[in-house]
Amino acid sequence: MPTFVRTDKCDGCKGQDKTACMYICPHDLMSLDKDGSKTGHAMKAWNQEPEQCWECYSCVKICPQNAIEVRHYADIVPLGGSVQPLRGSDSIMWTIKFRNGTLKRFKFPIRTTAEGSISPYGGKPMPKVSELSLPGVFTKEVMGGYRPGRDGELLRVTK
Repeated sequence: MPTFVRTDKCDGCKGQDKTACMYICPHDLMSLDKDGSKTGHAMKAWNQEPEQCWECYSCVKICPQNAIEVRHYADIVPLGGSVQPLRGSDSIMWTIKFRNGTLKRFKFPIRTTAEGSISPYGGKPMPKVSELSLPGVFTKEVMGGYRPGRDGELLRVTK
């Protein structure tokens, strides 16, 4: 279900041109209503296309005021339950409220890898341009010869 902004908590990231949720949303759904003409709430963020929301929780986790929530599906969070993350400097605390009032909290560390430092192809051989049209050029070197369509090659039975 889509995110929504609690206007009583949102401060528009203190009047900056771009709010934290606008910065982080991978689908560019979050917007800042500077004059209140769109939502009736000046300097508040809002989800301008709720039906397009990916439910990635990026805006929910980054919001410094904890003002963004997600409307959950009834089978996941039924009848009054909620799921709310709270981002700290080194971790994210997830608070789960069950419909019977029970609270559970889970703390997970935030990835500390510096932005841009990951080498996704590190340690993998570079293919030769002349071999790019051959089937399995990547899998030959990296995956030990697995060929697509031959699932039996994926299974390694050890005794």
